[in-house]
Amino acid sequence: MKLQRHPANPILLPDLTSDWESTNVFNPSVIYHNGLFHMHYRAQGLDWVSRIGYAVSEDGVHFNRLRDPVLSPVDGQDSRGVEDPRVTEIEGRFYMFYTAYGRDFPGEGEPTHLGGGVIPMIARSENLISWDRVGPMVVGENNKDHVLFPRKIGSQYAAFHRPSPNIWIAYSDDLITWPREKMAPVMSPRPDNGWDSISIGSNGVPIETEMGWLHFYHGYDEDRVYRLGVFLLDGDDPTRVIARPKDPVFEPAEIWELKGDVNQVVFSNANPVVDGTVYVYYGGGDHVIGLATCQLDDILQFALNG
Repeated sequence: MKLQRHPANPILLPDLTSDWESTNVFNPSVIYHNGLFHMHYRAQGLDWVSRIGYAVSEDGVHFNRLRDPVLSPVDGQDSRGVEDPRVTEIEGRFYMFYTAYGRDFPGEGEPTHLGGGVIPMIARSENLISWDRVGPMVVGENNKDHVLFPRKIGSQYAAFHRPSPNIWIAYSDDLITWPREKMAPVMSPRPDNGWDSISIGSNGVPIETEMGWLHFYHGYDEDRVYRLGVFLLDGDDPTRVIARPKDPVFEPAEIWELKGDVNQVVFSNANPVVDGTVYVYYGGGDHVIGLATCQLDDILQFALNG
């Protein structure tokens, strides 16, 4: 089972008239809300600093974007860039889990200078445009690829994150504190020289189905080719993996996926489901944004039987 590329690809390109998104636009989050597709995407301009822009669409293909970014780096934890957003709506509020690229790496005690920390950050919004920073999810380690589940598991919020090279789950009572004792590994790279043998990480918001949580993830091998796969988790206990097909569902093939700012990359932060269709938005070559689709029933069957 393979995702099908949209014929309009790539659907979003750098804006050569802009100073902040003239070089690359990639790795978008997309959430479907009130009949519209709301995209938050990573952009780089003349200074190569990552910012997060916003665009909106009625059909999920043709997007109109705001002139200015909706989240930009500030001095401190994300002073060198804000990257790879993943937006979840839960209990009537929107949460953006994004990666901060900072000059200093905050540890559990005094800050430790490592020449730039990679920090999983959280912001919240009432309208998808104005964002307030909540703070870091984890400190003291390089960590990213974090994404919030769309509902509580039991009485707690749940999120994936990635202490390299594995996917972990974490639980929180308040979306502010994520205790270490409430974290557990879920999945690791497969040591079989396959497509996900070196490192793996989460993609978009987990999809709740009758069979459990369907989740898209990315991985790469020794050649650092980024591909996408899926796995299925128990609906009540997301640490229990029900199925994990051996083959990927998507890999670089188009010239703009094979050659870009980073070669051989398809990387997704978004997989909203609208009327039974899964819309997988992805960055191609860390340079432009593409769209691939599939039917939810088909990808679910692949997850179970692939």
